Amino acid sequence: MASVNYDDVTKRYDGVAAVKDFSLSIEDGEFIVLVGPSGCGKSTALRMLAGLEEISAGRISIGDRVVNNVAPASRDVAMVFQSYALYPHMTVYDNLAFGLRNTGVPKNAIDQRVRRAAEILQMQELLKRKPKQLSGGQRQRVALGRAIVREPSAFLMDEPLSNLDAKLRVETRAEILKLQERLGTTTIYVTHDQVEAMTMGDRIVVMRDGVLQQVGTPEELYTSPQNLFVAGFIGSPSMNLVPGAVVDGAGEERIVGFRPEHLRIAHDGGGDDALRFDARVEVVEYLGDEQLVHLTRQDTPLLAKLPVEEQLERGREVTFAVAREKVYLFDSETEERVDSVGA
Repeated sequence: MASVNYDDVTKRYDGVAAVKDFSLSIEDGEFIVLVGPSGCGKSTALRMLAGLEEISAGRISIGDRVVNNVAPASRDVAMVFQSYALYPHMTVYDNLAFGLRNTGVPKNAIDQRVRRAAEILQMQELLKRKPKQLSGGQRQRVALGRAIVREPSAFLMDEPLSNLDAKLRVETRAEILKLQERLGTTTIYVTHDQVEAMTMGDRIVVMRDGVLQQVGTPEELYTSPQNLFVAGFIGSPSMNLVPGAVVDGAGEERIVGFRPEHLRIAHDGGGDDALRFDARVEVVEYLGDEQLVHLTRQDTPLLAKLPVEEQLERGREVTFAVAREKVYLFDSETEERVDSVGA
């Protein structure tokens, strides 16, 4: 296990920076998630750490060793890709053992590591099967097992759950978390799915256009987004972000943000210190324990997540309220967060 450090790392392709001045310190044993939309540079940052992409500028360290010019095989990291990349003609046992055999690990040690990985991932009964006999989730566990047997300083995972269906993604996500907690290995995990990021990371790194936007715990990113992009990207459903003129009392020169789950129906005309506005109900999505209510105000779409006890009809005008401490203001030019309405 080891710490990982990026120091002002830049990657250029034909003069265009895919990652720009990227700096990040990852503690030994930490689970870090790099998240952002396609093309934001998160996979490039991971591949530079693995040695699969050359660094244009800056420095990457694993532990006390600068690895800029170290070959991928000598960096003591193990990578799990989106594709399982299993050898179809080999059994699960041989797929797990293949890399160790190539590095000259003694046969007894290989057997011990393979069986230990199989036990950790609860796939002892799969060792004699070939990949075509496995489900997608089982294949992904084999890909994880191939990383585990390496006993690396860090696990690097690039969209490892993208090929799984929704139910299996949730199950495998839990398996990866239990695995990382059991092994305590430093893990850097790349995903475009912010729900995955929020549920898995000790800390989350949000990227956009090759630039690090914010680093923090899931709670910090949810409650204290530093800019408009993070505010809109983190949270499901996304935060409502509207011009200040749409919401009375919020300041016309600002972008106003408030989360769907913080909206409530205002049954009285006054009382508590809240931001209030009328909106028209357009669509109601019933989800069993809650309802997503699509609204419009001044031709601007809004979304509310509400309990199901109160039925709302399409076309109805409703007064909504949101506590002022739950309202965020952003500068419309810089997109940086400024004081909240409640400040």
